[in-house]
Amino acid sequence: MPTRRQGRLRSANMQFDVASAINRGRRDYQEDALATDFPLGGEVGFAILSDGMGGHAAGDVASKIVVTEVFSELKLQSGNAAHLADNICQILRGAVRVANECVKAHTDDHSEAAGMGATLVAPVVFGDRLHWISVGDSPLFLFRDGALAQLNEDHSLAPQIDFMVDKGLMDPDEGRFHPDRNSLTSVLIGGDIERIDCPEKPVQLQDGDTLIVASDGLQFLSNEQITTVLKHYGDRSSAEIADLLLEALENLGDPDQDNVSFSVIKVEHSARSARAAVSQIDAVEPDASHRKTSGSMVARWPFKGGKTVFSSARNLRGNRQA
Repeated sequence: MPTRRQGRLRSANMQFDVASAINRGRRDYQEDALATDFPLGGEVGFAILSDGMGGHAAGDVASKIVVTEVFSELKLQSGNAAHLADNICQILRGAVRVANECVKAHTDDHSEAAGMGATLVAPVVFGDRLHWISVGDSPLFLFRDGALAQLNEDHSLAPQIDFMVDKGLMDPDEGRFHPDRNSLTSVLIGGDIERIDCPEKPVQLQDGDTLIVASDGLQFLSNEQITTVLKHYGDRSSAEIADLLLEALENLGDPDQDNVSFSVIKVEHSARSARAAVSQIDAVEPDASHRKTSGSMVARWPFKGGKTVFSSARNLRGNRQA
């Protein structure tokens, strides 16, 4: 069942409004896995996303192995935020190696899962500093000042194909629908990992930034379409933006729509958020019997096969989803 969860983290004068969504799209089974941890008052917040490959009972297992191993290591290390921050790339790379070894161990023990693998993208936030590690083609986007940019490397043949299109060596439509476009050049498959993107220098986050960590199923929308949603509705909550992106995908009506999972992470200075909260409190009816609870469950639209999207909003709690 498609789900969406929301939480908040305040740290180093920053507040992070986070919502996650996962949907099977038009596929028969779900191979994406996603987990987030943005606890209120925590010093560290992170999201772990993996897109599996290998088919039913293989790709979904691979993605869950990767998310579980990386999440567990970051959660363990977050108990000492200073140590984690000082050694973030070493710890992230170590977690990826362990996850890759676990994928290999599973395929060694289950011959039917041979060839399974998974991508990984894992942004980690310390206050206003953003680090990440990624393997494969799952994008990490930053929306700032009206422009959308992909922060992490794309470990697929898509960049080479786009280069050929830009140089006039390939027709744009041929490049867009090239059968090798999504062929991965690096993946967690239990063998050597060809490329790992884990910059030592963090990106400095700014008030008003929006991050989107996603599987490539979101890229059935063009960058321009994603940008349009963020431009027009950037003042909405992360949960509303997640809904709008799912709605845009549904409106495409693409019969080949892949699994899609993503987290929307909105960045605000705590001072600005506190002022907004005071304004909201001043406007609330003083009779407590009329006040809304901090959590709610509401039905959304059907996406596939009559299934319903549910929204779980927890404004005062962190979340974990897989």
